[in-house]
Order: sequence, then C-alpha cells, then structure tokens
Amino acid sequence: MICIYKTVSELDNTLQELDSVEPGCWINMVSPSEQEILLVSKKTGVPSEFLYAALDEEETSRIDIEDNNLLFIIDIPFTEMEENSLTYDTYPLAIIHTEKAIITVCLKNSKLLTDFIEGNIRSFYTFKRSRFILQILYRVSSYFLLCLRQIGKKSLMIQKKLHKSMSNRVLMQLLSLQNSLVYFSTSLKANEITLEKMLKLEVMQKYEEDKDILEDVIIENKQAIEMTGIYANILTATMDASANVISNNLNLVMKLLASITIVMAIPNVYSGIFGMNVTGLPWSSAPAGPGFIIAITMIVVSTIASIIILNRRGMF
Repeated sequence: MICIYKTVSELDNTLQELDSVEPGCWINMVSPSEQEILLVSKKTGVPSEFLYAALDEEETSRIDIEDNNLLFIIDIPFTEMEENSLTYDTYPLAIIHTEKAIITVCLKNSKLLTDFIEGNIRSFYTFKRSRFILQILYRVSSYFLLCLRQIGKKSLMIQKKLHKSMSNRVLMQLLSLQNSLVYFSTSLKANEITLEKMLKLEVMQKYEEDKDILEDVIIENKQAIEMTGIYANILTATMDASANVISNNLNLVMKLLASITIVMAIPNVYSGIFGMNVTGLPWSSAPAGPGFIIAITMIVVSTIASIIILNRRGMF
C-alpha cells in the first residue's frame, strides 16, 4: 500500500493526500508489493534495495548512504493481541531522505506514523525533511517508553495473580513479557548506535535546533534502555521466585505424602505379623475377642505415636 501526503503550507499544516509524487511530499509505504517498490524507485530515484530493506523482519538498525539518498533503519515497537493478551515485538522502519521527498517503509501499519497522518503531531511539515525524521525518531523513543510502562503495569498484575495461583497460563504470560523485553533491549541498543552516528551526519548539523532534538532523542532512548534493564531484572527475579515457590510446594507435598505413607505402613506391619500362619505367635491361643482387641490397640497406639513423632519433626 502506498499513500502520498503533503503539507498544504507552513501556515496551514493540514495534510493533503496526493495521487502522484511531488517535491516536499511524504511517501508512506506499508507492506508494499514488488510492483509498488519498482514504481516508487523509478519515480524518486531511490535504489530498490533501500525500499526492500525494511521488509526483512530481521533487519538491524543502521544507516546507509548512496548518492544523495540516506537510509535510516530504526526498530519500532508493535503490540499484538495473542490469546486475549497483549504481546510486544519490534519491526524495522525504513526512513529514506531524498532530495525532494521523505519515504517511510514498514511491514505493518504503525500508530507511530498514523499520528502524523491524523494531525496529532504539532509543527509537522512534510517539506521539512530533517525535522520530520527527528520527529519520527522522537515518537519512536516515546512509544518505546509507553510500551515499557505498560509492561511494568502488566508485570505487577501478573505478580499479584502469582500470589493466588501458580497456573501455567500466568507463568506463560510472564515468560511472554520477558521475551518482549529481550526484543526491546536488543532493538534499543541497536537504535542507540544508529542515533549516535546520525549526530555526525551533515544533514543533521545544518540547524542547531535539529541537533538539540536529536540529542533529546538519544537521551529518551537511553532512558528506555535503562527501563528495559530494570523491568527485565524484576521479571527475572519474579520467574526465579516462582520457580523456587513451585519447588518448595512440591517438596511440601512430597514430605506430606512420605509422612502419610509411613503412618499407613504401621498397621500393615502389625496385620502382616499377626496374619502369618505360624505357631507360637503372642495371643495365638487366646480367645478371638481379647486377642483382636490387643492387636488393634497396639496398631492404634503405634500409629498415634508415629504421628506425634513426625509432627514434632515438622513432617505434617
């Protein structure tokens, strides 16, 4: 899908959708087809490799320059619904700076870019290409922070659930959050390297204000990296604590079952002895009534004594 936008004027930042490529426009490509890539490449002079770069989910954050075209690939966060629960992942976003236009390419439609289309971003002009790139980068860092805050709140909710139930579903939700933080950490560190390189580009050094914005973006990105590390440590500690609790509960159950087995073995020992078909057993010549009562009494006394002893040793 290709959408072309252009700001009406500097006084009126309303976006106008175009049918063809014009100077100062923004070309937004979402999961484009091969024909669409070839068309945009022909119209703008951008190498098709630049347009294909963001269509690889495993593409890492980087900068590439060819002629007057600058390619910035940044990892951006995405949220998806999976089994009635939000999951978090990252996908590459390609931002291509050309002499006449800005091109963005992504596999999925991101809220990060729809905010620009819907007019939620102030002082946004498609013809201010360097400023537009910096505004996108700032939104990326802010969106990472927003997702991390959501992960933090979600992890607290899961911890409360773990106090009540150690169900597999809750543990899998915890594992899913932990995996999301691994993706975030990897992407944010790769983005940090790319942002540091951008500081050295001539395009970003034309205006002092743009340089200040880029430095703010780097600070936001570093804050996101720190938050990711904190939440990752919390989730790791929670997973370890959960594993220890499960192991401890298993030990308690096994200890209880072992104690019950010992107690139940005592009547079996007595019944086995007095059930032997041999002569000379105690009370074998006594009448049936008194002999049975004596045997039962011994079983009951021994069983109660074993329960008392095991209870004192903390087995019950």
